[in-house]
Amino acid sequence: MAEHLTLAYVPVRVLLDYRPALRARTGVGEYVHRTTLALAATAPAGHSVAVFSSSWKDRLHAPGPGIESRDAPVPVRVLNWAWHRLEWPPIEWLAGDVDLAHSPTPLLLPAARAAQVVTIHDLFFLDHPRDTAAEIQRDYPSLVGAHARRADLVVTVSNTVAGQVADRLGVDPSRVVTCHNGAPGWTTRAHVPADGPVICVGTLEPRKNIAGLLDAWTHLIDGGCRVPLLLAGSAPSSAAPLLDRLTHPPLAGVVGHVGYLEEGDRRAFYERARLLVLPSFDEGFGIPAVEAMAAGVPVVVSRRGALPEVCGDAAVYVDPDDPRAMAAAIAAVLSDPVRLEDLRQRGAARARQFSWIASAERLWQAYADAVDRRSRR
Repeated sequence: MAEHLTLAYVPVRVLLDYRPALRARTGVGEYVHRTTLALAATAPAGHSVAVFSSSWKDRLHAPGPGIESRDAPVPVRVLNWAWHRLEWPPIEWLAGDVDLAHSPTPLLLPAARAAQVVTIHDLFFLDHPRDTAAEIQRDYPSLVGAHARRADLVVTVSNTVAGQVADRLGVDPSRVVTCHNGAPGWTTRAHVPADGPVICVGTLEPRKNIAGLLDAWTHLIDGGCRVPLLLAGSAPSSAAPLLDRLTHPPLAGVVGHVGYLEEGDRRAFYERARLLVLPSFDEGFGIPAVEAMAAGVPVVVSRRGALPEVCGDAAVYVDPDDPRAMAAAIAAVLSDPVRLEDLRQRGAARARQFSWIASAERLWQAYADAVDRRSRR
């Protein structure tokens, strides 16, 4: 009861860094967009939600009702360099007074008085920095530990990552809260189409192991299986060799790339699919797996990161380092309509366990604790 009284009678002005969602909303962008909407929908009386952006080109518009926008015409790279290297300027100089500043990345937003919150989605960048974007490679490995330990609250999207944050970064578990990502509110289809393609959704970056999936598809084709595979996701420049493979035998005409899909197109994409394969080397959560399960698409995922936590008994698991075994598992599932239907039903039930609204309600209480912790410094 005391916790609810604290939350209800001490208004909290929350600011979220919305920059990852300004353009194509991939993992972190989707996270901050959905979290912002859910926080606004569940905000207790007197509490407020605002989003912040800095960009020389892209202007910020409030993503939903009841959400304020604070837009600073400062180049992203310039501001990030100043924040990461100088820890200046404080967010209040750019966005006005707030009680809590939430970064959807592992690095803090510098603040004069506001409580500081970070979300850590995974720690892949610690083990494989060269497989990440240049800015992440430059700043995250060297700064994440100190930033996480200084934060008034560390949010993780899975218990798997929460344990890693405590063990590897030395963060007090009492300052770590798990708020799972949510599932979309889609209607689950009633059956699995017999002639649909297999799909893989996600940015074509090394962590997603698209190269391993293409190797697996080569084995499938060699074995006489020509089920189409469609890749959906933005392709950084580093993905050029992968895309080139799609233009040559044996993958040409069997494997295609449709690029990044907005939510409406993505929903239709899932609707046509027979199976989703997510062969990642690491996932802090795995939003495509939950989206697929919510849509009624059976899933095959790697037994890595938080995917077993998220998918439970509703998935077929594979070793991402063994393309031949991956191919065998995919072929076995595709040839078994009973198994496909069982996975569809299990996945739909599993997806219902993940709610953006429930996570936002949990986050509001964690915010109140963070503000209280900051006030006692």
